[in-house]
Amino acid sequence: MKKSLSIFLASFLLLMLSQSFAQEVDIIPYLKKVEQGNIEEVKSELLNLKVDYPKSSNLLFLEAVLTENGQDAVTLYQKIIDNYPKSRYADAALYRIYSYYFALGLYNTADKQLERLKKEYPESPYIKMADVNIVKKDDEETSSQTGNVKQQNIPEKELAYTIQAGAFTNSANASGLKKDVESAGMVSFIKEKNVAGTVFNVVYIGKFASRKEAEDFLPIANTRFKINGRVTEINQ
Repeated sequence: MKKSLSIFLASFLLLMLSQSFAQEVDIIPYLKKVEQGNIEEVKSELLNLKVDYPKSSNLLFLEAVLTENGQDAVTLYQKIIDNYPKSRYADAALYRIYSYYFALGLYNTADKQLERLKKEYPESPYIKMADVNIVKKDDEETSSQTGNVKQQNIPEKELAYTIQAGAFTNSANASGLKKDVESAGMVSFIKEKNVAGTVFNVVYIGKFASRKEAEDFLPIANTRFKINGRVTEINQ
């Protein structure tokens, strides 16, 4: 009887462990396909993988990588950090959140994410990658301060401000938003920003002579294009 019970418990434990490991998928081959540009192929494969492995944190990371809208991707990355803090890609998810806010120029928010990365994942290789961005940020802030001095002699109607509408890893999505803005009779332009190898296509709306003009238009842009924009200076 005891022997039978021991066999049953061992079998049950083995079953539970196998189910636990079965929930994770090696996504490295899929990430390589993404790097090679086979995005649509991976998206198709992801649908089937999610059916077979609905609780895989690795697949959640893959889904986030494939998500072209930056803010939507951040939501998925945050879900990994909140629900699977010990998963293989948790530090990568946190770093990508940091990268998104850094690309938008929201440096205070980005710094908070970096502080969390250093605290919760001190051995993460992404910390060194983030340090490179800190140098870039300092350079940008220095250039901005220099630019402010030069602007004292610029004509009053010089257009110096704009609204940052969003950041996309897919250039087609960025172009789509730009087209929507232009169709509404407004000025729009796109600038690429490279953050540790990830290229973000940042979309801007309008060009304004003063920050107040841009801030007055901001709620209109947010409502009209369903964005969460912010006023920023146009790089000279």
